[in-house]
Amino acid sequence: MNPEMEVGTDKKALQINLDVSKYGTFAEIGAGQEVARRFFRVGGAANTIAKTMSAYDMTFSDAIYGPTDRYVSRVRLQTMLDHEYDLLMERLDAKLGAEKAFFVFADTVATRSFKQHNESHGWLGVRFQSEPRGEPNQIIIHVRMLDEANVEQQEALGVIGVNLLYGAFYHQQPEKLISSLQEHLAPERIEVDMIKFTGPAFQRVDNRLMSLQLVSQGLTNAVMFRADGETVQPAEVFYGRAILVERGSFRPVTYATNDMLDGARRVFLAQSGCSEEDLVVLMEMTLENLFAEGQLNHADFLARVDILGALGRIVLISKFAEYYRLAGYLFRYTNKKIGLVMGVPSLIEIFNEKYYLNLEGGILEAVGRMFKGGLKLYVYPMIDETSGKIVTATKIKVAPNLRSLFRYLIDNQYIEEITNYHPEYLRIHSPDALAKLQSGDSSWERMVPPEVVRIIKEREFFGYRRPIAA
Repeated sequence: MNPEMEVGTDKKALQINLDVSKYGTFAEIGAGQEVARRFFRVGGAANTIAKTMSAYDMTFSDAIYGPTDRYVSRVRLQTMLDHEYDLLMERLDAKLGAEKAFFVFADTVATRSFKQHNESHGWLGVRFQSEPRGEPNQIIIHVRMLDEANVEQQEALGVIGVNLLYGAFYHQQPEKLISSLQEHLAPERIEVDMIKFTGPAFQRVDNRLMSLQLVSQGLTNAVMFRADGETVQPAEVFYGRAILVERGSFRPVTYATNDMLDGARRVFLAQSGCSEEDLVVLMEMTLENLFAEGQLNHADFLARVDILGALGRIVLISKFAEYYRLAGYLFRYTNKKIGLVMGVPSLIEIFNEKYYLNLEGGILEAVGRMFKGGLKLYVYPMIDETSGKIVTATKIKVAPNLRSLFRYLIDNQYIEEITNYHPEYLRIHSPDALAKLQSGDSSWERMVPPEVVRIIKEREFFGYRRPIAA
């Protein structure tokens, strides 16, 4: 055990126990009562804990919370919070409601099994009143536990549970709460890849920005949200489905952006045999792409996300600068087909060996990791501005020592040309459209789909400047 971790976590638990205004229930399933145990151990728990409970047996769990298809899920966590909070209010509000701010902490977790090396993850949540008889607020998170041993995973769960409860009670700023979730834990022990704030205390909180905070503060490598802005845990979306990903800055989305994706989707569906319903289409932005003018601009980020949402796109924000790292992330969640959509310039970058100096096996290791699961690249052509000729995926020039590797990927159809496209869109580039809309040159409107034009003009995204009347 790490002495600093133990002392720091115990100090937080004791502070909560000594706060006579807080009183509530702990309901934990799947990893022991690791969070509640922390509060019992430091003393004074009678001031804090009205009830603790576990329902490990599925029959008991269903009898208390109702039947479910997945016991470690957001749905199950929400049911636990609803049930226990209603019970707490029913039994204690008349007696203690005027002087206590009630809370419920719940988690449902799958730690490392003795029988198999399963995915170790869990859902944790707290519903709490900011003041006696106030409307409740709620914070839920999804975690991945990265320790190898079951006992270490349980230990880490106890720490992050205390951190979540402490942050809910004492950190007024959500960003501060997020930064505190891994306090007293080494970063490689636990990952937080989803968070959601709701309730009157968080009315001004945009959960998309909170998701971005998880990535920028290093709690996870990627986060996701749907077109409606709802934050989601990747397994909720990816499980058992094929995936098609287009990476870009989307500043703004242009006709070329959509043409690239549409062309890839047609080929992907024809080759994979999956239906539209079984396909997840993602628009991915790397953290590096979000640094407009050298810093993370929240308004710029939300503008891109709002536009993609209006187009019905699911958004992934990641720290995966290299494509092989993105591929490894996607392989974690599905055994179905995966396609990466890109232009010829990105394909050329993939064959630049400078990006793989950190790998012992260099570019060979990167290629092995990227294509191990049958992943395929769908590549949109470009125009050579010097010659005016169209350059396709199979015609790019690579270093002499990589030609055989490149030919291997082509011959085995790991790289697929997008052939069904609109030639007139090949000269459209997002940076050109951005420069024009910022300078008041209305010709940018011919480079961008009408629905995107409307949103940019209505909300004045990306520094839009209205054309000066002649």
